[in-house]
Amino acid sequence: MTGLVWLCRRETLRVSKLWTQTVLAPVISSILFILVFGLSLGGRIKQVSSVDYEVFIVPGLITMGMVQAAYANNASSIFQARFDRYIHDVLSAPLRPWQVALGFTVGGVFRALAIGGSLLVLSVVFVGVPVERPFALLAAVALGLVLFSALGVVVGIYAETWDHTTFIANIVILPLAFVGGVFYSVDVLPAPWHELSHFNPVFYLVNAVRFGFLGESDVSIWLSLGVVAALAAPVYAWSQWLFTTGRRLKD
Repeated sequence: MTGLVWLCRRETLRVSKLWTQTVLAPVISSILFILVFGLSLGGRIKQVSSVDYEVFIVPGLITMGMVQAAYANNASSIFQARFDRYIHDVLSAPLRPWQVALGFTVGGVFRALAIGGSLLVLSVVFVGVPVERPFALLAAVALGLVLFSALGVVVGIYAETWDHTTFIANIVILPLAFVGGVFYSVDVLPAPWHELSHFNPVFYLVNAVRFGFLGESDVSIWLSLGVVAALAAPVYAWSQWLFTTGRRLKD
């Protein structure tokens, strides 16, 4: 287990050493979203489902900040490891494939939790957001971070350039987050947009986190957790399989 502890420490140290970039910058961006959208639209949209608008958007914005951080951290970490060739040191260490996959995943989870925890504290101070269902919140966050951390590992392994890692973040994850009900309830959308929203996987994660905070969501919490778990399990298995086979890692 010494090797696993070493890898986890390396990945978390990578985050903490550059905390102004890895944690502070995303926290500032997200809190500005909360303040700007809460103040600007809060005057027009008083409440959504009996919840003040500035409170309603907090769970979605925290989710968006965390999943982007989990993905970006691991995609850049594993790509840099391949680019600088020190991934071979990790692969040659006395580590099992599951330990390597877990070690890299921990880095993304650590960064995302640092951002999410900071945003939670600031949100309580600024808008008084509650945490109605803490266990549901913990389950949603755990599944979501495993999913996007593992996705970052997979993309980082397959990426040929830095642009490939940012392409997924900017063209796939960010748009899905924005149309996943971060700023609105999908119940207000007309057909066919209401129905199409249910094909967006980030929609279920946002609603699971929102249920943890507010005790309500657009869909069942069990359906939301089930969808996220059904995605997280194969993506994490894929990342571990890549370390098991050494595909694209030993080139």
